[in-house]
Amino acid sequence: MRLRTLSDPDHLPALDKRFVRQRPGQGLPDTLGHPPRILLLYGSLRERSFSRLAVEEAARLLRHFGAETRIFDPSDLPLPDQVAGDDHPAVCELRELAIWSEGQVWCSPERHGQITGVMKTQIDHLPLSMGAVRPTQGRTLAVMQVSGGSQSFNAVNTLRLLGRWMRMVTIPNQSSVPKAYQEFDEAGRMRPSPLYDRIVDVMEELVRFTLLLRPHAEPLVDRYSERREAAGAKADPVTDKAAVSQAT
Repeated sequence: MRLRTLSDPDHLPALDKRFVRQRPGQGLPDTLGHPPRILLLYGSLRERSFSRLAVEEAARLLRHFGAETRIFDPSDLPLPDQVAGDDHPAVCELRELAIWSEGQVWCSPERHGQITGVMKTQIDHLPLSMGAVRPTQGRTLAVMQVSGGSQSFNAVNTLRLLGRWMRMVTIPNQSSVPKAYQEFDEAGRMRPSPLYDRIVDVMEELVRFTLLLRPHAEPLVDRYSERREAAGAKADPVTDKAAVSQAT
């Protein structure tokens, strides 16, 4: 399995538990009953990857809030179209994880003013549909970025655009961590700060939106054009041609 093992999954030294709602979705209707399933993707293969460290902090918080989390390791993911038919174990596993998920977290470094190739490669391997299966459509999405310099929102803006393209419900809140090298200690844990507090806010919101939307994922992405296309083999070309003629 290409999953990152989360160290100290229940240790949250930067979290002030006096102000935490351990179940952010408490009181919301939950007809499915199982923990929200969240897939987390990060965008750097560096040994000390700040996007990965930020995702790990997010995963610990999500666990604390009652979610089930999986962090995909993209270290051996090929480029799109590099392997014929996308027949590669890493591609298959990523798609299976996307199908498993009910919500996702995407965190990319900002490099040359944009998301990284590693981040885009993961998203490019997720098709809008695989037959009757839709790996991303109707799922919730939280976007985050880390930067080596001053505050920027280029990466999260691009991730929002991509999330919309993948027909996901991107939550309003987001996180951008400037000068990320200052925000993590030697052990890779995020220091207490308003930037950490923002990640807490984003993960709380993601849990709430996921609980609200996951029972309705299928009807939310049900489309007239796709229903008509699916029935295309049964369509009457004569009737269709006549209808087009009348319309013009």
